[in-house]
Amino acid sequence: MTNAVAFAALAEPMRTAIVERLAERPMAVGELAALLPVSRPAVSQHLKVLKEAKLVRDHAEGTRRIYAIDPAGLGRIRAWLDRFWDQSLAAYAAAAEREEKE
Repeated sequence: MTNAVAFAALAEPMRTAIVERLAERPMAVGELAALLPVSRPAVSQHLKVLKEAKLVRDHAEGTRRIYAIDPAGLGRIRAWLDRFWDQSLAAYAAAAEREEKE
């Protein structure tokens, strides 16, 4: 799965809100719907998109599906962003060294 798919999934504010709630703890669809201003079917649809983007995963507990953050999916996004952070720090250090020499 590409980062573009993950970012596209997170571009929708309700999906971002769902990820933020799941960062607190794993939850079932009904629990999420009770915390958000959308219906259970809407939460299920958002979770489907997040799962396809590999940002959340689920498992069965009795008759319920419990959703949680997928650390590997978020890890891919973080690694991609960290590349830019590392490049920015290196560019800053190089600029500071050039300025120091002048």
